[in-house]
Amino acid sequence: MTLRKTIFILPNLFTASSLFCGVYAIIRCASSEVTNDDVYRSSILLFYAFLFDLFDGRVARMTRTQSAFGVEFDSLADLISFGIAPAIIAYRWSLEAAGFMGAVIAFLYVLGGAVRLARFNVLAHSAAQKKKKPGKYMLGLPIPVAAAFIVAFVVASRAMKDGEWPWLTAHGFTVNGIAYPMISIFMVVLAFLMVSTVRFRSFKDFKLKSPFSAGAIVTVVSVSSILWIWYSPAYILIGLLMIYVTLGFIESIISIARRESL
Repeated sequence: MTLRKTIFILPNLFTASSLFCGVYAIIRCASSEVTNDDVYRSSILLFYAFLFDLFDGRVARMTRTQSAFGVEFDSLADLISFGIAPAIIAYRWSLEAAGFMGAVIAFLYVLGGAVRLARFNVLAHSAAQKKKKPGKYMLGLPIPVAAAFIVAFVVASRAMKDGEWPWLTAHGFTVNGIAYPMISIFMVVLAFLMVSTVRFRSFKDFKLKSPFSAGAIVTVVSVSSILWIWYSPAYILIGLLMIYVTLGFIESIISIARRESL
């Protein structure tokens, strides 16, 4: 095997590793009797899937081995690891209490992720044909970030003294006699954010010398420290994800206001 072929395979190995974590997470939640420990360990597997996914694109750019195959393979892996796997985890953790409607809500999350990835591929191929560099913004909430919300809730729930958050996993509200856990709302909101036209930063232009990067580092450190000291380390990921989504809305509003003022 030549060095060039080895380098080309390298980013795809990261993608395959992310895919394995997602598939194994699904398998752990596939049995008829799933424990809270199974759900928690499946969520941790998605955390590792996120790390592998974080590096595959960067490795491809560093080795200059970006390809249409890599884009499609990465999207298919993302749909399984960050679409289907977190939907099953959320269903076995909480949505199962709502019966068939819980399955519908899980499907809406997967559907939102599939549409998000399909749109991303179309835009990526269009940019490749025009030989444009990857932009610093992404249209719609990235599906790994949506999955990270579900992982964050499960991990934070385990850190509670009673092992769960009743307002997330218990009967949060009732519609037509059917009790829905509060996680149902979050799943629908995440699906909407993924197919929305809100622009979220990709951090592909992240440079330590830029004012934005310096501000981002200060914010991450500050929020993490406050949550660690005053509440619990389990809340840190939720806090950072909420800041990321809020930043996306703020920058989108500023962008719309600038266009209207022209």
